[in-house]
Amino acid sequence: MTHPRKFRFAAQLSTAPDGTARSWADQARKAEDLGYSTLLMPDHFGDQLAPVPALMAAADATSALRVGVLVFDNDYRHPLVLAKEAATLDVLSGGRLELGLGAGWMRSDYEESGIVYDTPAVRVDRFAEGVAVIAGLLESDEPFSFSGSHYRVTEHVLRPRPVQRPRPPLILGGGGRRVLTIAGQWADIVGINVDLRAGTGGPEAAPNASPDATRQKVAWVKDAAGARFDDIELNTLIGFAIITDDAQTIVDAMAPTFGLDPSDALHVPLALIGTLDEMGEELQWRREEYGISYFSIEADCWEALAPVVSRLAGT
Repeated sequence: MTHPRKFRFAAQLSTAPDGTARSWADQARKAEDLGYSTLLMPDHFGDQLAPVPALMAAADATSALRVGVLVFDNDYRHPLVLAKEAATLDVLSGGRLELGLGAGWMRSDYEESGIVYDTPAVRVDRFAEGVAVIAGLLESDEPFSFSGSHYRVTEHVLRPRPVQRPRPPLILGGGGRRVLTIAGQWADIVGINVDLRAGTGGPEAAPNASPDATRQKVAWVKDAAGARFDDIELNTLIGFAIITDDAQTIVDAMAPTFGLDPSDALHVPLALIGTLDEMGEELQWRREEYGISYFSIEADCWEALAPVVSRLAGT
């Protein structure tokens, strides 16, 4: 698969290095200086900064860095509330927001908060309605109404209006067919993830990141998107990276633990293993093979991979 998009990279960050506002701002500026286009955050209830105020602080500390969440859990906020927060972030950042939304998956968040952990089917139903409400409110300058099984909005004009038009770009992410179908129909950026329906994100999800599984997910997006597929940017999260000059030995040892064939393991989108040069070549292979050109890099490896980012960003 050939995809014409240039490489972009996001640093996936969630905490201030020494717990201070200054260190969070310094970290955002460093990401911008290293060639990252975006600072993205997760949306969980554990040890992390709350996304909305943290993103505003990051935008305030930088001049061009885009900010966003990979991804807001639809169940944690009413979509009208999130749309208003998103529009405000877009205004106050000068039009630098990327708005990510997902159906919700982390079981422990729901258990600790008391939010009902509905079946995947119900959560995805609610997610589909949430996307429609948020997109409608952000796009419409006129009173917007919506009536669904989960949400009802009546003649509401969202204020403030976002800077980006028709709205900030939507990142919709997931690993199952139905979520990726919704993403293909609505999203500007589609996050290709593993299937997290088990709610834990443990090693059991690794086989779902195989090359064949990844190709299938992209195909679902393409089928749903139709003629607009070429306008969609594909994203994935690199969860861990190992810099080594003996990648094959590491892969041969690790792959069976994760239920992967060693011949496939080097091409799993959520990992990078090898020298920095090999990593750059692998990302070029993934763009050619999967069409993925936008890579989010987790907090424990975003600085180590900076030479790869600076070499490939914008190419």
